[in-house]
Amino acid sequence: MAVTLLDTRVSPFGMRVRIALEEKGVKYEYSEQDLRNKGPMLLQMNPVYKKVPVLIHNGKPICESLIAVQYIDEVWNNKSPLLPSDPYQRAQSRLWADFVDNKVYFPGRKTWTKKGQELEAGKNDLIESLKLLEGELGDKPYFEGDKLGYVDIALVPFYSWFQGYETFGNFSIEAECPKLIAWCKRCLQNESVSRSLADPQEVYGFLVELRKKLGLE
Repeated sequence: MAVTLLDTRVSPFGMRVRIALEEKGVKYEYSEQDLRNKGPMLLQMNPVYKKVPVLIHNGKPICESLIAVQYIDEVWNNKSPLLPSDPYQRAQSRLWADFVDNKVYFPGRKTWTKKGQELEAGKNDLIESLKLLEGELGDKPYFEGDKLGYVDIALVPFYSWFQGYETFGNFSIEAECPKLIAWCKRCLQNESVSRSLADPQEVYGFLVELRKKLGLE
């Protein structure tokens, strides 16, 4: 089965798909995309959103990271599942993964794209969201229990971005959410995570370049 991933190293969304593929032991071809100069393959495979990641399986594209992770879980079902088997628990997992997309990504983005009051608002919203997630994690090793699962895969890629958020927003996530950072480090003990996450310094450098283009540096 031919599997290709159109992606860019620093994308937190792409990291999700990479973790899921690694967790399931799926061999795949990685294709780094230049998002400033989108190639014909990306435009052909994702004409709707024209963005990464795109998982290509047997010539067919699967777009949007959370959908791709669910697809990987369903197709390569010989390995332990990423989503819970219980329908209610599965619905809860999807709810929290969706929460990450809306309540972590967007306020996090404000920490490096905005200034003044807008930056402060983004920072406060981000901390509030991370504290809610910390509460949902509770005393469990991982969000869905004793092993890495769907919500962990949805959230942990943002660990690569935390350094950028903290530097530009002038705050410490560990000081606010120590249990969440402990969970990040626990996730990194899984080879699927450590192999898939971009280096925080690489992400930080990428953000510095973007800020220059936005006229913020």
